[in-house]
Amino acid sequence: MIIGVPKEIKKAEYRVSLLPVGAEMLRKHGHKVLVEKGAGVGSGFPDSDYRAAGATIVPSARAVFRKADMIIKVKEPQAPEIKMIRKDQIVFTYFHFASSKPLTTGMLKTGAVAIAYETMVRDGKLPLLTPMSEVAGRMAIQEGAKYLERPMGGMGVLLGGVPGVEPAHVVILGGGVVGTHAAKMAAGLGAKVSILDIDLERLRYLSDVLPANVTVLMSNPANVRRMVASADLLVGAVLIPGAKAPRLVTRPMIKTMKKGAVIVDVAVDQGGCIETIHATYHTDPVYFVDGVVHYGVANMPGAVCRTSTIALTNATLPYAVKIADMGYAKAARADRTIWTGINMLRGTVNDEAVAKAFKLKYTPLESVLPKR
Repeated sequence: MIIGVPKEIKKAEYRVSLLPVGAEMLRKHGHKVLVEKGAGVGSGFPDSDYRAAGATIVPSARAVFRKADMIIKVKEPQAPEIKMIRKDQIVFTYFHFASSKPLTTGMLKTGAVAIAYETMVRDGKLPLLTPMSEVAGRMAIQEGAKYLERPMGGMGVLLGGVPGVEPAHVVILGGGVVGTHAAKMAAGLGAKVSILDIDLERLRYLSDVLPANVTVLMSNPANVRRMVASADLLVGAVLIPGAKAPRLVTRPMIKTMKKGAVIVDVAVDQGGCIETIHATYHTDPVYFVDGVVHYGVANMPGAVCRTSTIALTNATLPYAVKIADMGYAKAARADRTIWTGINMLRGTVNDEAVAKAFKLKYTPLESVLPKR
């Protein structure tokens, strides 16, 4: 199989989808790897490293898309890339379809095989989403602490306080991977932390493993309203795999927040769980609503691109190798994790949550997946 690695073109995105060692491993399995010139430079991997690993450097994204059987990316295809995607071409990347109708309809028209990192499930977990959720959870506190500073527009509060001065109150909506890592970071810096979730067993677990300055609460409308009003830093960390994030915080709730409080909604790439959030970029990350700082960067891990690239490719490479070795149909039948990643195939929507998000026809994968 010919594997293509284009340079990411989403604004302020520096990650790359395949390390040189990944190219080396794919080559050892008998596959050809095409890497667009400069694709890895943003993460610190020059073209010479890919050449040494046996990859072929090509001058343009068009050359990659034209020749490759499988495209491996980090972020969802942008409009110019969608135009280059061919029928039956495999595209293996983060899609987050439910947050974008133009992306969804655009990919449907291509007739490509869309395998989404974020919906791949193994043993009830999301192995390809987890590494970036870990990074994003930690970054949510790092960025939130920065924007609490007065020169950045915040109220001028030090997250951990100092002796004689109370720490900031960090409220985290969601106790999954993002929320847990955010809570660890915030607690480690000395903040007062409240984490809310709807799963009582998860709350029991978090109560056992997190330090004493973290309080766990059942997520219900009354508790959400109360915690939002008291938060210095509010972190949105709610995820429904493949689906649009539920709106937990409304505009009236934002009006109850302190002036100069900060919101970091990690769920923004799935539409966000805060009514007033919209996607921003690292180059212009924040805006204000009712005096509250809103941080809505949809590719937070891209800022720490070297760490994120290594963490992501550690998780994605084994699946990329399996798809390349077996073809997507055989690989999906042999490995249920790959099966759960196929969101679109030959112009059909095969993920129920994506179909529901835009009232599209849902086609079960088993009815369209080739037998061989």
